[in-house]
Order: sequence, then C-alpha cells, then structure tokens
Amino acid sequence: MESLNRTKPQGSRQAGAHWEKVAESFLSGQGLKLLQRNFSSRLGEIDLIMEDDKTIVFVEVRYRKSSRHGSGAESITAQKQHKISRTAAWYLVKNPHRAAQFCRFDVISVNPQKGKQAIDWIQNAFYSTIG
Repeated sequence: MESLNRTKPQGSRQAGAHWEKVAESFLSGQGLKLLQRNFSSRLGEIDLIMEDDKTIVFVEVRYRKSSRHGSGAESITAQKQHKISRTAAWYLVKNPHRAAQFCRFDVISVNPQKGKQAIDWIQNAFYSTIG
C-alpha cells in the first residue's frame, strides 16, 4: 500500500485521484477486485466499483485533512447517498450481467493525521435510497 505520509498532489482533482488510488490499493489488499474506477453518468459519479466475492461494492472515497468538521464518512449526506444510489442503479442497467448480484455501499474515509489508523473502511455505510 502506498504510504499515507507521502506528499500528496496539490490540486483537488489530483489529490482526489491520489486518495482513490490509496483506497483502491487498500481494498485490493483486503481481497476485493477492481471492476471500474470513476464510473460517471449524468446522475453522478462513483469513485470505485469493486467486487467482494460475488458482491458488487460501490465505494465512495472521502479525504479529510482534519476531523474538525467531522469525518469523511460524516460528510456523505442523504442527498449524496441518493446520488450514489441512482448512479449505482445506472451502472447495473449498463452492466445487466451484474444486475442479479448483491450490492453494498462502502465508504473509505482517509485522515492522514491519524497515522497508521488513517483509513477507515466502513462496509455497508448506507443502503440504497431507491427501490
């Protein structure tokens, strides 16, 4: 896994891509298999789509420099959950061979100030807000 203490890129887009790679590496180390990075549609974007055994895992990656305003996971509002749920449904429409698989929504919250405990992996962080 990449070091969390490494200097991160300066731009927010570059920084987001960096932390998504860190999260992907972490999850791969936990046995998950990458299906797609940055799946986007007019409905929204999902950072990582992975497979855990036969379960599709839609992953939202959040980075926080400090926990002053709460954790990355706490920043995922009901509105954001709905957007991710709709985008996940669109992914399943576009990939009908996966539509019968179980799905879950995980969050990777990264806080480098916590040292070795910098990655919080929250499985089943929320449930789909649509049918």
